[in-house]
Amino acid sequence: MRDTRSSLVAAGVVALGWVVILGALLLLGWLLTHSWEPTVDPWDDDVEQWLATERIPNLNRVAAVCTFLGNVRVGVVVMVAVAAAVSMWQRSLRPAFFSGVLLAGALGLYVVGTRLITRDRPPVPILDPGLVPDDSFPSGHVIAAVVVYGSTALLIALTWPRVRRWMMPLLLVPLAVAVARMYQGAHHPTDVLASLVFSAAWVAVAAQALLSQPTCTTGEAGDRGPTCSLTSRAGRTHRARQTDERGRLKARRSVGDAGK
Repeated sequence: MRDTRSSLVAAGVVALGWVVILGALLLLGWLLTHSWEPTVDPWDDDVEQWLATERIPNLNRVAAVCTFLGNVRVGVVVMVAVAAAVSMWQRSLRPAFFSGVLLAGALGLYVVGTRLITRDRPPVPILDPGLVPDDSFPSGHVIAAVVVYGSTALLIALTWPRVRRWMMPLLLVPLAVAVARMYQGAHHPTDVLASLVFSAAWVAVAAQALLSQPTCTTGEAGDRGPTCSLTSRAGRTHRARQTDERGRLKARRSVGDAGK
């Protein structure tokens, strides 16, 4: 019964969070294409025109690689592989479910955003051919990069805490993709900034709801009640292993002292 209630609460948090993020995204998109357009567009265009003047062949190739990393097909492959590996290691479907919900929600943000918000691409030559001319807001590549590499770093860090420090470079990939998309003339600066912020918010909401559970400890006499905190299952497992190791070490020391 408690598990069912927790699942319903998590589902409600995810659904409500997605709706709020989508609403904020659409509101910002509407402002950028209406009320704020006379103020924001000149700045956006100046940045894009400056980037266009700085193009050189080597930077063009670097931007193409970064764009490839933000490709949705590449992202799906990475997420499926990581989710499968983590789920098998944890013997739980929760990481796979988290990745599926995260990917579906990100796709929804992009599809609804581009359908309801019409914004022209920057007024510079675009290095990525075949793009829809008025689908500048939001950036699908940036959203995909945040979701894919952010969730990859999160799942690996929670599952194998010892390698957490090595996950930091993955968090730089979305920034590289954002700069590359501006450099290629595919998106305005405000497009990629909005995509970074709202996709990161979506990852945070989904992770908090689907990867964390409340852990309660009973307080001492005189306390008002139990103290609860949200910790990941992987984090609890890691701490449990550490506690077991400390217990075994103390037991060995006790046996050694007894034998003296």
